[in-house]
Amino acid sequence: MQQYPSALLQRAVDEFSRLPGIGSKTALRLVLNLLKQPEESVEHFTSAISHLRKDIKYCSVCHNISDTDVCSICSDSHRNHGLVCVVENVQDVMAIENTQQYDGLYHVLGGLISPMEGIGPGDLQIASLVERVAKGGIREVILALSSTMEGDTTSFYISRQLKPYPVKLSVISRGISVGNELEYTDEVTLGRSIVSRTPLDKS
Repeated sequence: MQQYPSALLQRAVDEFSRLPGIGSKTALRLVLNLLKQPEESVEHFTSAISHLRKDIKYCSVCHNISDTDVCSICSDSHRNHGLVCVVENVQDVMAIENTQQYDGLYHVLGGLISPMEGIGPGDLQIASLVERVAKGGIREVILALSSTMEGDTTSFYISRQLKPYPVKLSVISRGISVGNELEYTDEVTLGRSIVSRTPLDKS
């Protein structure tokens, strides 16, 4: 077990090690780097993290991360409010936005249906999606979920829930390899998959 010359150093390393993808060696390098920074820079760093956790909001419409109750995308009058792209998480919103090929709105589920992990439809933002569609005004819903068993299961469940409503359902084209997640797909491929989406049969 790694021995540290300071309990404060060990505590900081332990906290950084809790982050995904950060092992103890990487955590130690990050902490030692912080110690080399001016005190003001470290205070700005810790303040940003603290305010992020305390002040971040989730859009009341699409559940994307936001600084306000309604995010900048949902409140943008220049976007196509009749088109909603359903994604798994915030990273997927950012990935699609980076393609600059999509001008509609989003709906962030907050995960995918996964019985193995104990995640059911009630744990996701599916009911609020149905409510949005039921209110009218949405003409098409694009299911932009990962090409995995969980993604396909979630898409199928959503299609069942939206069957009673007069809304077009489509899925992104399979230019994205089966098993891949959207956030790791290059922007050109992802952009083309949105533009060349295919209709989904609700029957």
